[in-house]
Amino acid sequence: MCSSEHPQHWMLCPQCDLMTQLPPLNTGQKANCPRCHTTLTANWSEPRKRPSGYALAALFMLLLANLFPFVNMHVSGLSSEISLMAIPRVMVSEDYASLATLFLLFVQAVPAFCMVAILLLVNPLPLPQPLRVLMARVLFQLRSWGMAEIFLAGVLVSFVKLMAYGDIGIGSSFLPWCLFCLLQLRAFQCVDRRWLWRQIAPEPALPSPPRAGVSGLRQGLRSCPCCTAVLPVERYRCTRCGTGALARRRHSLQWTMALLLTSFLIYIPANIMPIMVTEALGDKMSSNIMAGVILLWSDGSYPVALVIFIASIMVPSLKMLAIGWLCWDARGHGSRDSEKMHVVYEVVEFVGRWSMIDVFVIAVLSALVRIGQLMNIYPAVGALLFAAVVILTMFAAMTFDPRLTWDREPENNLKESSLDGK
Repeated sequence: MCSSEHPQHWMLCPQCDLMTQLPPLNTGQKANCPRCHTTLTANWSEPRKRPSGYALAALFMLLLANLFPFVNMHVSGLSSEISLMAIPRVMVSEDYASLATLFLLFVQAVPAFCMVAILLLVNPLPLPQPLRVLMARVLFQLRSWGMAEIFLAGVLVSFVKLMAYGDIGIGSSFLPWCLFCLLQLRAFQCVDRRWLWRQIAPEPALPSPPRAGVSGLRQGLRSCPCCTAVLPVERYRCTRCGTGALARRRHSLQWTMALLLTSFLIYIPANIMPIMVTEALGDKMSSNIMAGVILLWSDGSYPVALVIFIASIMVPSLKMLAIGWLCWDARGHGSRDSEKMHVVYEVVEFVGRWSMIDVFVIAVLSALVRIGQLMNIYPAVGALLFAAVVILTMFAAMTFDPRLTWDREPENNLKESSLDGK
């Protein structure tokens, strides 16, 4: 095999399907797609030590964060203190086990599993090959579902909301949690997908000589969505990781529109129905998302009111409109500006998770504000509906195939990817 046709030197862009010949990368460089500018691969220095160090430190910080008190509140001589593990217990006691499950999965279990998986995969440990392949597949599928940093943002918003009622303090585990959020993000960043899969299994041979600057679909080739191997378009299951896929996601637009319509139907009652109930001196007051924004604004907390309004009102609304726009464009309508639509898709993917801030705010408030007859806060059904909206819109963005927006583009005969230093 000619060295220029080695599978290690070729890659189909997962976003626009352009066949790209990867140039040699120096340490600290990354290769970007010349058409849509998606990062294809990176050459990190010490690719084993760096992610291992960050992942191990993140797990240690996570352990500390769960062992000690997290935040506390003092009101009129009474005090309340919670740990991270107390939050799901309170939600279960209020018959909101579904919210407790979401908290445990997205905030604790998924980030912890990903850190353990990184430790086991980047180091040459004697693991069974099927287990290594399975862990790698799950790692990259769960990556976008970890929401530790979003929960931290929700905690900070909760502080501002509670300052009007009493003194808020941080516990011994607050700083470890902040460090955990930073370390787990850094651990993810230092793991290159192509490098990791090469440590697990070699890349399959190229089915035919590739042509740079031509889409894989027009060459009868497709990319594995999990390990990035280049495969014949008729092969359904990847020979390296076993992931089943087609050249384009089957019924992508239909699935996306179905999920989008469902999320829109739930979004209306999620904004109308109360998301939490505040009980003060025996009087109960229900509030929805917009009422919380208005209350914060009237109290002078303008930045926090804007954060909640943007994350909980504007972002979900604009995200649903953007996904609908992407589907409309992919059907051949509109200006057919693929570069602009790619930017829209990237923004939708990035901001989608952050709408969970309000759900995590309610989780913190309902667990912390338990001060006898003086004041209590409980979650309400609107919080569960809003969480369902966020999850459904995330699934809608995942089922949309961004390569559909590029299939109408003429070939630009670009030979190599662009280089960027990190």
